[in-house]
Amino acid sequence: MRSVILTVTAFVLSGILVAQQPAFKRTVLQQHDISVPGHEVISAVAEFEPRATPGRHTHFGEEIGYVLDGTFLIEQDGKAPVTLHAGGSFLIPAGTVHNATNTGTGAGKILATYIVEKGKPLATPAAAK
Repeated sequence: MRSVILTVTAFVLSGILVAQQPAFKRTVLQQHDISVPGHEVISAVAEFEPRATPGRHTHFGEEIGYVLDGTFLIEQDGKAPVTLHAGGSFLIPAGTVHNATNTGTGAGKILATYIVEKGKPLATPAAAK
């Protein structure tokens, strides 16, 4: 009986933790073939609740970002982390493991343009540090 109670308690607590994870949402605005064979451009708005992050990941091409609202910690493997505010921009080279975290107290938005290999996933999760 005790093991059943512990199992149920663990299940409920894990559900609460998942429900409490901050929200991250990427909305694709446009997606088009470009003059580079086998590549496409994707423009998207990434919306982050406070403390939200998509987690460490890579792209099959470059990401060019512009902070529309909020404060973000941008981390790239091999580089020092940088904090950007509205109006700040960044470039993530193809295949670079990186992450963005909304470190502000309000919602944040990034306009991201990806020049990536066509037919590949937009983002691929990377191992945690």
